[in-house]
Amino acid sequence: MPTFTALTTLTGKAAAEALGEAMERLTPEPTGLGVFEVEDDSGLWEVGGYFLETPDEAGLALLAKMFDAQPFVISELPETDWVAHVRRELAPVEAGRFFVYGSHDADKVPADRIPLLIEAAMAFGTGHHGTTLGCLKALDKLITDGFVGHKVADIGCGTAVLAMAAARVWDGQILASDIDQVAVEVAEANLKANDMEGAVDCMEAAGFDAPALAEAAPFDLIFANILKGPLVALAPDVAAHLRDEGYAILSGLLNDQAEEVMTVYAQNGINLVERTSIGDWTTLLLQKKG
Repeated sequence: MPTFTALTTLTGKAAAEALGEAMERLTPEPTGLGVFEVEDDSGLWEVGGYFLETPDEAGLALLAKMFDAQPFVISELPETDWVAHVRRELAPVEAGRFFVYGSHDADKVPADRIPLLIEAAMAFGTGHHGTTLGCLKALDKLITDGFVGHKVADIGCGTAVLAMAAARVWDGQILASDIDQVAVEVAEANLKANDMEGAVDCMEAAGFDAPALAEAAPFDLIFANILKGPLVALAPDVAAHLRDEGYAILSGLLNDQAEEVMTVYAQNGINLVERTSIGDWTTLLLQKKG
């Protein structure tokens, strides 16, 4: 069965959300909708719909005009077994001592690496993206330098691959939170797949807004692999929940966004130790000075 997409951009969150709501009243109606801020400081928002039938081009054109959006770009997607496609594309990843792989590559795990199994169907945060890979490499550096994380928080954990990596090397209190309950369920499934049930405490929370995170603080290490906007907003909370001399590993940043984030964290007493760029993405290793 063919799938169709209809994508547009416009200025402003309120207008984008209103357009998304209006698209739900189309016939045929979309089977899914997405409203996302374009992460380039342009102020633009992207609105997209997925359709199992050819969308109403006239209706979409009218909505674009009503909401002062760009004309919708409508595309037909080929029928694809996406999990099989991802399995072909996602070769195992080595990040220092860590080896991230799917079950289809279980026979390739080296004996001298720490294995982390992330299935292809749960591909967000597999280690292939420059942000996750950068975080794993920053963690590897800390371990090599002799750092031990007795208390670790993974904020915006996604697959929880970072929390699992920490739990593989340290026998401490590891917590992982995400604003999306589905991500929490994925994290728990990944822990089970790695025979790590109970090694990480997973919870739904916006930022540090969970009693368990408050009770466990201060942390020796905080991961936050999210986006620039949330990272900036979280800076005071990261400072409040991080112990003196503790570390923060931050990513989800385009290269040209890193300076702003570094400045905001420095203002909160958390300063740069190392900056690493992989492709278009930057990872920051920071330390809180007492």
